[in-house]
Amino acid sequence: MDMHTNLKIFIAKYVNLSDAELEDIPNKFKSKSIKKNDYLLRQGDTCKDLVFVEKGCLCLYYIKEDIEVSVWFAFPRSSAIEIYSFISGNPSNYFLQAIEDTEVLYLPKTSLNKLYHTQPKMQEMMRNFWEDVILNLVDRFTALQKDSAAKRYLDLLNKPAYLETIPQKYLASFIGVTPTSLSRIRKQLIKNR
Repeated sequence: MDMHTNLKIFIAKYVNLSDAELEDIPNKFKSKSIKKNDYLLRQGDTCKDLVFVEKGCLCLYYIKEDIEVSVWFAFPRSSAIEIYSFISGNPSNYFLQAIEDTEVLYLPKTSLNKLYHTQPKMQEMMRNFWEDVILNLVDRFTALQKDSAAKRYLDLLNKPAYLETIPQKYLASFIGVTPTSLSRIRKQLIKNR
């Protein structure tokens, strides 16, 4: 299988391209391996790359009162980006860390801007991609505001990749509770079955 197959499927989800266009765009991406616990982005750095996860998992988090707060996870065949820093060019308030050995393909923002001219459909692709990212952010924000921690955990049960891949401490902060509270929620749900 061509090393860019998953990336081509991801791009095709957002825009219709000719075979030639779909061959050309992924070739602009570079590959990188990130060891477990290594960083792709640290607080204070500027996010300059559009990242596609081939294998592994990345966690985007910030630190509040010495506690890591997980915001979002990037699994295989998905993107990893700190959207505010990438678009604004401002330093990030977040960390993007591998929670297992991870392989990524990445496209520097400068290359993306060149692609907008050589492959104009990339503008449509990115617009559709940004819309998808924004809708996911709104869903996440709404869930944190409106749903109980138990409901947020139940929603995760429908996403096996989260439960199979992500350590409990990350899952707990992702749904907005302490690891102890998550343990309590899980025990309660088992008891109520």
